[in-house]
Amino acid sequence: MTAAPPARTPRSPFARYRHSLWLLTQRDLRVRYTTSVLGYLWSILDPLMMSAIYWFVFTVVVKRDVGEDPYIVFLLCGLLPWMWFSGSINDSTRAFLKDAKLVRSTKLPRSVWVLRVVASKGIEFLLSIPVLVGFAIVFGAPLHWTALLWIPAILLQAVLIVGLGLIVAPVVVFFRDLERAVKLVMRFMFYATPIVYSFALLPQSLHLLASFNPLAGIFSLYRSAFFPQELDWLTVGIGAAMSFAILGIGVLVFRKSERAVLKEL
Repeated sequence: MTAAPPARTPRSPFARYRHSLWLLTQRDLRVRYTTSVLGYLWSILDPLMMSAIYWFVFTVVVKRDVGEDPYIVFLLCGLLPWMWFSGSINDSTRAFLKDAKLVRSTKLPRSVWVLRVVASKGIEFLLSIPVLVGFAIVFGAPLHWTALLWIPAILLQAVLIVGLGLIVAPVVVFFRDLERAVKLVMRFMFYATPIVYSFALLPQSLHLLASFNPLAGIFSLYRSAFFPQELDWLTVGIGAAMSFAILGIGVLVFRKSERAVLKEL
């Protein structure tokens, strides 16, 4: 008489959620890379081209000191995380609309459709880090112990993006024009965030106001790996508080609108 196979231990809701999130993230990356010839290279070509343009403008044409030297490394420390931020927010506008049938028919928590956008773009960001390291080696940018601050920087940025995504994704379902409005806001945010210039170059009277842009503090953590003088703890503290506040607001907005979103879809 053969023994019955051992029963599988049922997964906890959190384990099922994590598994589903990982499967959806894999699907996003697979679709994105298998449908293009260059695949992974596309995720780094955009920030590299932007870096080359701004490097040429500020070091060759204008010849103005707007950041630390080597400027190309300074640029990449801001542009690479910016691509994660802007890509996630722009894609969050269609997080529900793109897979409306699946969102309605599956029993998965609806927040997974937002988190898979953040996760897939975050993985692309992590895969671009070797490119930054390569430029730092070529241009002689020394690495400091503050590189350890990349860990809280990544966590804070993830918190911020998830919070904004939980706000944007459901609201766009009701107001479709907001999808274009978000793209315009992203353009404004690019220049309002110290990406192509140093936060220290802002007038002292604007420092406190600019600190309420959470990305200012987060980007100072990234840049401190190669430029410790860019680290501003007050800006980081305000940015961290803003990021968690936005996450809290995002959770509330998402919970309040979830049923209405399903009806609208």
